[in-house]
Amino acid sequence: MPQDGPAAPAQAGPARRRSRAANRRPSGRERHDEKITVYVSAEELMDLEHARLVLRGEHGLAVDRGRIVREAVAVVLADLESRGDASILVRRLRGR
Repeated sequence: MPQDGPAAPAQAGPARRRSRAANRRPSGRERHDEKITVYVSAEELMDLEHARLVLRGEHGLAVDRGRIVREAVAVVLADLESRGDASILVRRLRGR
């Protein structure tokens, strides 16, 4: 019975490190060595799935939910680093 889970492991071979250059083109799923568990509401999960479908349907980006979450975290953390107290994260956590 098929399950909705991680894809099969990538082809065997030496791991390649990729630069974080702005012009980097994603080549598909990447292996990540660290893991966290995050609990979300049913509504948040549906919003995330909707975003995935919009990215695919309207923008031609076939990405999984994990990729969306990693990109969102990177954006929020960069905003925190550059804007500090005025960052969206600080403002939302303070309820403003």
